[in-house]
Amino acid sequence: MSRTRTHSPSPSPRPSKRTKVDHLTPDDFKNGLFLAPMVRSGALPTRLFALKHGATLVWGPEIIDKAILHSTREVDPITGVVSYNGVSRAIFATHPVEKPYLIYQMGSSDPELAVQAAKTVMQDISGIDLNCGCPKPFSTHAGMGAALLTNPDLLCSILIALRKEMPPHITVTAKIRLLPSQEDTLKLVERIVNTGVSALTVHCRTRNMREKDRAVIERLREIVEFVEGMGKGIAVVENGDCKDWEDAKRVREITGAHSVMIARGAESNPSCFSPEPLKDVETSLVPAYLNLSKYLQNHFSLTKFCVGQFKGPRTHVTKAESLALRQTLSQAKDYADMEHLMASSTGEQEFQQILDAIEANPPREHRMLLSEGGSPHAEQDDESVTITPEGTQNPEPPGSGAPFLPNDTGRPLAKIPGHDATTPTPSGSLSLASM
Repeated sequence: MSRTRTHSPSPSPRPSKRTKVDHLTPDDFKNGLFLAPMVRSGALPTRLFALKHGATLVWGPEIIDKAILHSTREVDPITGVVSYNGVSRAIFATHPVEKPYLIYQMGSSDPELAVQAAKTVMQDISGIDLNCGCPKPFSTHAGMGAALLTNPDLLCSILIALRKEMPPHITVTAKIRLLPSQEDTLKLVERIVNTGVSALTVHCRTRNMREKDRAVIERLREIVEFVEGMGKGIAVVENGDCKDWEDAKRVREITGAHSVMIARGAESNPSCFSPEPLKDVETSLVPAYLNLSKYLQNHFSLTKFCVGQFKGPRTHVTKAESLALRQTLSQAKDYADMEHLMASSTGEQEFQQILDAIEANPPREHRMLLSEGGSPHAEQDDESVTITPEGTQNPEPPGSGAPFLPNDTGRPLAKIPGHDATTPTPSGSLSLASM
């Protein structure tokens, strides 16, 4: 099957600018580099740094539908952070600055609950993504995540319900894994595309594969060609074993994918979306991340986890200095224990730098276009391999019996009448009400 690719016009060194709209369209899922949904690692500060350094769109961590329905929406009058607070912890936190680029990922196995959950958060997001690929028990035991791959009728009914009930400006997308059979994968992809989604992300591993297993990205080209042959203009996004901007060029050349999504590379270094990612993250990223996280009231345990994953090439920072920082971090109990690393700036200053960067280089205009030869290139002229340490990829979120606050231990979450108890959900920042 032949493929028809749209090449960017190049009468001048810089392509003509895209028409600006105030909501996402299917084209916004093409020629982009996206932050993948990651439990804990996909916290608000990480998403903001990803946007600062060139991510086109960012996915929030998977949130179970029932959990968000039990939350209370609160807005911090100083920072503007929007927090959906549960009984003992914030279930989801966001900020208006990321709304034009934010995709909210949902775990669901019930069309009605999915719609209710989407309506709960739709004022703060630009798109809803259905998780159809998470293989971990906290998702699959309730028929969500990768369990939906073997129940395509339910999977598609959720997407159809979301598309029907969501306003047109809210995009609906899905993220799946490969099925063992390519034929079965194509059949599932066809059904999903026909539900009216704006894009489809394919994690190029099967349900039984883990991060240590090489992603079989070569299987994606046939899927991309199949979707293009359907003629609906839907983007296929590759996920799996892409480390950074430069590596995304390789992935697109092999797969033909319209865009690429990065998980572990971004967990190690949120600036991986830039053609020139930060080096010496111990000094170039960690202090700024700590200051921003404190300013946004991101719970320290979550910040500590994220900072603990940062890794990158060193040019000026010595190995001894890097080890000393890791030791300090491992012993730290709160932000006060890290203050000697945070003296170079303030959280307000870091946040303003992010605002300035987004205004100067709008994320949705940060594109990796295809040249005449089919090779990707950057749309703008301005603006090392990073990997996640073993054993830290995509940790499971705390269970419902593991709240942040010690005096809440054993405190049950409320139930929705007629439904099971809420399933475990990714934890965000501490409830604003308790700060």
